[in-house]
Amino acid sequence: MTAPADVTSHLRDLARLRRVRDRMDREYAQPLDVEALARDAHMSAGHFSRQFKRAYGETPYSYLMTRRIERAMALLRVGDLSVTEVCFEVGCSSLGTFSTRFAELVGVPPSAYRDASAQATQGMPACVAKQVTRPIRNREAHTPRRA
Repeated sequence: MTAPADVTSHLRDLARLRRVRDRMDREYAQPLDVEALARDAHMSAGHFSRQFKRAYGETPYSYLMTRRIERAMALLRVGDLSVTEVCFEVGCSSLGTFSTRFAELVGVPPSAYRDASAQATQGMPACVAKQVTRPIRNREAHTPRRA
């Protein structure tokens, strides 16, 4: 059986992780690095990364990039900005990394997504479009079983 002090410590760590995750959701466009996020959680970078992955199923970097790609998808659906402008607007500093990560999560490059989604979500309320177009990580994607 786990000691009460261990449970209390674990709950405190989860609360810290949640606050940092909320910060990532709010400040996704800011330059955030694991070291700074770990300091906010009062943890070493290694411990923070392990605990974050244990709690949320993905690394802090992966979580942040997923949030950035979600925001990028919304901006690309509107169509007012170029892919490069969207890249920098969501906090990415490398267009190549942004495009590669976008294609990994969404399945198509950002420019193709912008062109296709403009028609696909036309007339759809923004809240519905966001849910329907949410990126699905590779491990979440359903792959049919072969007989």
